[in-house]
Amino acid sequence: MSISVFPAHDYDPVFILEANFDGPEGAFWNDLTAVVGEELRVMIRCCKRPSDGTGALYDAVTALASKRSVAPYFEARTQRPSVFHHGNRGLACQQILRDHSVFLETVEELDRRAPQLYRGEAPAKVHADLRTALLPNHRWLDDQAPERISPAERITDWAALTLFVLLLLAVAAAPGLLLAGLGVARDHLVAMALASVVATAAALLFWVRHLEVRDSSHDRPRQDERMLREMIRREDWITQNHMGSIVLIKPGVLRTVIVRAGHRGLHLALRALRASRAGYLGSMRTVHFAHWAFLNNHSRLLFFSNFDHSWDSYLDDFIEKAHGGLTLAWGCGVGFPTTRYLVGEGAEHGRQFKAWALASRTVSRFWYSAYPDLTVDQIERNHRIANGLRNKSLDDSAAEAWMLDL
Repeated sequence: MSISVFPAHDYDPVFILEANFDGPEGAFWNDLTAVVGEELRVMIRCCKRPSDGTGALYDAVTALASKRSVAPYFEARTQRPSVFHHGNRGLACQQILRDHSVFLETVEELDRRAPQLYRGEAPAKVHADLRTALLPNHRWLDDQAPERISPAERITDWAALTLFVLLLLAVAAAPGLLLAGLGVARDHLVAMALASVVATAAALLFWVRHLEVRDSSHDRPRQDERMLREMIRREDWITQNHMGSIVLIKPGVLRTVIVRAGHRGLHLALRALRASRAGYLGSMRTVHFAHWAFLNNHSRLLFFSNFDHSWDSYLDDFIEKAHGGLTLAWGCGVGFPTTRYLVGEGAEHGRQFKAWALASRTVSRFWYSAYPDLTVDQIERNHRIANGLRNKSLDDSAAEAWMLDL
């Protein structure tokens, strides 16, 4: 969870509370306000009264001596992400902490007993000895490992992505189907639909490229040196780091449609891809959470991320391994490096992209991580070790493979 205030020359500062949590939304807000509700009430009082339908809620929670819970106000003001990646997907916070506890006790047990005792044992015997030593403190190892992603969730993810693709094809085929329906080419319905898809795609790409070559980019945006020093001072205290960014979105009807459709497609693809189920963002193994969201009547784009290691190495990882998706998600931002057909170039211009991204960041005034010293890779490693110990026995071959994580 993080709390940030984003300053801007064109808008009033924006106060944002970002959260990644387990379980239902309502339960999270109730739990949070039970712990820091009064502190959050003071922060809300520093904000302007909303002019939409949540104004009455604002009045109720900010009134003098008010005891009204702030949870309904935060829930009503929630902005859900347009693109969201959840590292270590399918593992709840409690399970991550349990797995880590098993890992630490496993290391302690290996250190306590002379290492040479284990070296002389068969892999199956090492597994059996470690399970016997850890089971008294972790009775849950006798339970079957819950499925991280249920079959129903997998089917839902792929069905949503398929439906999205079919909807895009239907929209692109609509002009041809309309002409066929008017009797222009009723005997060639399928041919007209296919021709319409090709013609619509070509026209959109031509229009997009027409806009791209006329876009302005900003290679050296002005940076607040005081804020930059503050961000550097707060970085790399622990294994994980956090960043937040807000950029203006380029205007235009076509851009609005494309960025919304592009974000939706990217979000659905991230959920459906097998790599996402394995806990990673494609080939990137450093991202705990990453999400984009539209703000201020879709005129600005918000980005938050929790990641392992330094900000520089994190962006290098993105640039090298996921520049196409990054360009699609962020390319609508004003001043973004020049793009080609939505996913080309853009973030590949590493120096310009880093300068642009850095200028859009602000200091996170509060940041909490439930497991601050764990990397994405370590969480997966801990989970594999714990799952291996759930087995009452392993043959030598399986035990030897399992021991590679020890």
